[in-house]
Amino acid sequence: MFYLTTAIDYTNGSPHIGHAYEKVLADVITRYRRLRGDEAFFLTGVDQHGQKVQQTAEKEGIHPATFVKKTTKKFSKLWEKLGLEYDGWAETIDDRHKACVQQVLTTLEQQGQLYKAAHKGHYSVRQEQFLTDKERGEDGNFGPEWGEVVEIEEENWYFKLSEHTDWLKNHLEAVDDSVLPAFRKSELLNALERNSGTDLCISRPKERLRWGIEFPFDPDYVTYVWFDALINYVSFAGYLASPDAGLPDFSKLWTADERPVHIIGKDILVPAHGIYWLCMLHAMGFTDDIMPRILVHGWWNIRGEKMSKSIGNIVDPGELADRFGVDAVRYYLVRDIVTGKDSDFDVERLVMLFNTELANELGNLCNRALNMSQRFTGGELHPGTGLTDAETALQQSLTESIGAYRAAMDNFDVSKGLEAISQHVVHCNGYAERMKPWELKKDPANADRLATVLYHLAESVAHCAVMLSPVLPEASAKLTAQLNAEHLKDLKLDDLKWGLLEDGHKINKPKPVFPRIVIEEDA
Repeated sequence: MFYLTTAIDYTNGSPHIGHAYEKVLADVITRYRRLRGDEAFFLTGVDQHGQKVQQTAEKEGIHPATFVKKTTKKFSKLWEKLGLEYDGWAETIDDRHKACVQQVLTTLEQQGQLYKAAHKGHYSVRQEQFLTDKERGEDGNFGPEWGEVVEIEEENWYFKLSEHTDWLKNHLEAVDDSVLPAFRKSELLNALERNSGTDLCISRPKERLRWGIEFPFDPDYVTYVWFDALINYVSFAGYLASPDAGLPDFSKLWTADERPVHIIGKDILVPAHGIYWLCMLHAMGFTDDIMPRILVHGWWNIRGEKMSKSIGNIVDPGELADRFGVDAVRYYLVRDIVTGKDSDFDVERLVMLFNTELANELGNLCNRALNMSQRFTGGELHPGTGLTDAETALQQSLTESIGAYRAAMDNFDVSKGLEAISQHVVHCNGYAERMKPWELKKDPANADRLATVLYHLAESVAHCAVMLSPVLPEASAKLTAQLNAEHLKDLKLDDLKWGLLEDGHKINKPKPVFPRIVIEEDA
């Protein structure tokens, strides 16, 4: 079983293009793994506890539960609009999650992994965590990334994080794919050196924060939001759950045969996912062979700057989908960024990529393959008998495209996978330009040759429809319907061999699947 999770979204805000990219990437990867023939389970959701949620709810004069219910709808509605199909939905106010968190706390306390101590120090209100001198800049001050910093003195519960950091360093160095891409692992190892020897405060006194999961053995405290939220990756996978809880079988979902993959943004690798979470799992008794892989993606920036409410450069993915269509947004989000690196959001590139690679190149191929087949051969396909070097080269191009696509997608590089499809589409259009089926039609003596050319174009469309299905499932379904080839929906990647469309196969009436985007300035 391939188990994929994303970072759950904090409900003290609204979804933006970064959230959408992460979720679409996860959706694409999950759909691809099913295309590859794997069983797959995709979990996403929302993080609903914490001081910021409590403060915002108080400002609005409503209960935090009411506030998170309202904001959660923003996320779930957007994911529906963008065509996400997740198998599990995590909400940290769920009683099943609370029970799991409390069992984990109880077990760790019984094993001596937790202790209570007084502490006086600086506290970041934005990040909801205590800071140390290691977080100070060269000027001795805490940087703007920490927001408001106040000095607090209070007693709290601590997790013995420091007892696990040596193990974590050895684990990261020993396991090649513990963090992907590799340069992100180097960043984590460097950060681990700076954070060694420090334990993690995992509670907040109720006198300061009531909106959280209560400590089972000390009811005057609630659980620190990061300790609570991270456990969703196992709680909603069925960890410690009763058989009648309506959750997956954890033993089948979380295995050494296919270690889970967590997709997160680079800003929460250190310290939350890269240090806290892996050390928590180690303390909970998870062995090295089932430690998850962490797939770290970069940011969508605007002219080199991170998107920020304070700057006012946030991009609303829902508005983009309304304006340009879901296909254009999904395609752009995974085509114009290399997994792990940053990219600049540019609406002109969204339009350009859709118009160039989909409307012009793939759309042109579909038009030639399907429209001309309807007009020239009555929609009936025949492979023909007189194959030339041109057909051999086209078939070879398709084989190479499938191989490059598989290699890229196996490596979570969706952009490169789409590039592999595009390269074959370009080859097909070049083939059509050289073979000129519109000229062949003029002479009845060329009937067999015409059938051969049109069949090769239609067969390529069939293969492209299957490979494109993880990224653009609706568009793929439309192409499949026009090809009158419903069997394509049941194919796996290993089934992509020449001859998906049989001799005598009849296609349906074609209709443009990728209408060109015309923005107002071009109208």
